[in-house]
Amino acid sequence: MAAGVKALPDGKKAASHAQAMGRFLANPRVTPEGLSVPLLAATREAVTADGGEYVLAVADWSRVNDGGHASKRDRLQMTHATDVGDELQSSLLVSAEDGAPLGVPVQDLVTAQGVWSSCADTISPKVSSPLDELSERMSWLEQQKFGPRLVHVIDREADSVGHLRRWTRDGQLWLVRAKGNSTVRYGNGSMRIDAVAKQLGYTRERQVLCQGRPIQHWIASAPVVLTRPAKPKKIGADGRRQRPVPGEPLKARLVVSRLCDEAGHLVAEWFLLTSVPETVSAARVALWYDFRWQIESFFKLLKQAGHQLEQWEQESGGALFKRLLIATQACILVWRLAAQQTEEAQAARQFLVRLSGRQMKASRLVTPSALLAGAFILFAILDSLDHSSIPELRAFANSILLANGGDG
Repeated sequence: MAAGVKALPDGKKAASHAQAMGRFLANPRVTPEGLSVPLLAATREAVTADGGEYVLAVADWSRVNDGGHASKRDRLQMTHATDVGDELQSSLLVSAEDGAPLGVPVQDLVTAQGVWSSCADTISPKVSSPLDELSERMSWLEQQKFGPRLVHVIDREADSVGHLRRWTRDGQLWLVRAKGNSTVRYGNGSMRIDAVAKQLGYTRERQVLCQGRPIQHWIASAPVVLTRPAKPKKIGADGRRQRPVPGEPLKARLVVSRLCDEAGHLVAEWFLLTSVPETVSAARVALWYDFRWQIESFFKLLKQAGHQLEQWEQESGGALFKRLLIATQACILVWRLAAQQTEEAQAARQFLVRLSGRQMKASRLVTPSALLAGAFILFAILDSLDHSSIPELRAFANSILLANGGDG
């Protein structure tokens, strides 16, 4: 099911290449950390070329459903007996200027046996919670010293005051989506975030299209303080959940991002908490959260529109993770092509989109999935030309048409 070149230009059969790939992935000298070297190098190069003051480190989790892959030995049970597979945990660096994806320097894959990481050679024990795992990944990213300040952008799963305090102590900048029923101190009292949002004054920032209709984007912001105790989900030695942990008051900025139709009716609303300095406007903070969608597009490339990750047949999490890192390099390839502004790159994009046969909105001339599909077809064509002449290829086509009742 997975798209891609089935045979390389060396005259061997596709089965031979599949066996060779299996041996490669099983080779203990081929490590996730080694396969990640070109991914990290490509990310550094893209960050340098971007040249911004900030770079967004977007983090998210995605389940890899292996329910139909009974031969896989280390499937992780999620919510119920038939909900089995692995959990992919990725950090995607995104331009804070235009939202373009820059690279995927670090990823983890959680299996029943432990955690495979792109920054380690061997499998590690599972950590107590996804946010604890994310904290380790964030620290590793900070240690890479890419140059610009990293702003860690995370969805609503990160509305955990204990982790926000930890990240602030570590000097990390964060932008998280908060729950409306979370409590903060605002003014002289304590109240829910959604109640604070109702008291703010909003500024119209821009008009956007939502499902084909014009929508107005409104922004408001206010300083708040998080004083509530942390509520760890960890289970203690006595089998009970740990008690709430008080902490120092944590200053933050609340940014409320609203979408309203022309009649003023609320279409969507996001409550954002951030430690980003006031020199970054609330409108820009809201736009940065919009850029978070790039990681969902990355997961789509891996699982649906490009590589069909959930149909791979590797029987261990380690082999699957190594192949995933190779597939990630292909994603970076099409991101680079999409970002280039030369006439040659534009012509190459148009050619690959035509080869792909993908249907897109009239407003979108190029998508990463179309570039990826077109590249696979282009490499297959080049492989064919290495082994057959153009007259031979035309003869093959005529044979197919004649076999199906055509006139050749």
